[in-house]
Amino acid sequence: MMGVLDGKVALVTGASRGIGAAIAAEFAAAGARVAASARTLSPGTSRLPGTLEDTIAGIRAAGGTAEAFQADLAVPQDRERLVEQVRAHYGDIDILVNNAAVTYFTPVADFTARRYALMFEVQVTAPTQLAQLVIPGMRARGQGWILNISSIAARHPSMPPGPHAGLGATVYGMCKAALERFTTGLAAELYADGIAVNSLAPTKVVPTPGTLFHRLTTEEDPNAEPPEVMAAAALALCQAPPDKLTGRIAYSQELLAELGLSS
Repeated sequence: MMGVLDGKVALVTGASRGIGAAIAAEFAAAGARVAASARTLSPGTSRLPGTLEDTIAGIRAAGGTAEAFQADLAVPQDRERLVEQVRAHYGDIDILVNNAAVTYFTPVADFTARRYALMFEVQVTAPTQLAQLVIPGMRARGQGWILNISSIAARHPSMPPGPHAGLGATVYGMCKAALERFTTGLAAELYADGIAVNSLAPTKVVPTPGTLFHRLTTEEDPNAEPPEVMAAAALALCQAPPDKLTGRIAYSQELLAELGLSS
């Protein structure tokens, strides 16, 4: 059977583990040639489990096509090199998934300038530059998809604050709120070019090496959301006609239910 992404080239950042790895696998299963990018290429280089080698091995074992592209998205030159290498290997990029993140959960009063700058560099500046780098090729083909992975942390907290207000998610929420505003603005700019730009957040916390490390959930949490739900929602957004589904600040389970794709 033909896959819905046959012939497409998809660049997925932060694909060594968690949501990024699940999206990379989902897109490869749908026929895309996947460029999986992250800092962690091999075991022993991160305190968190999961590597690009793991992601690529899983995709290839399932019959998919994928290649690893190691990059540090905090470095502008790495972002430029990443897109150049993917183009040299696969050709122009049809789908860009901005998923990579560096996150610290610290109250604002204790946040250091270095960590603040690093979070915005990876979660806001990098998606902006990567979009700038892939837009010309998408425009030339009259079609493309850009997907920014967000979080419910982008929402404004209620007052009086709940019991989790002191967890230190303010700067993280700022980054994701900026990413969502970037999404809607860029979608408006690129609508006439046939390029869809959307944001996608999990409806519930996803047990990933990162969220487990920060103790945001547990592997046994009955209210958690499997990463495969985000992957299915990402696929839905990145195969829809760009003029029909763009400029959305979407949440995984609600989107799948809206599209009649939830189980």
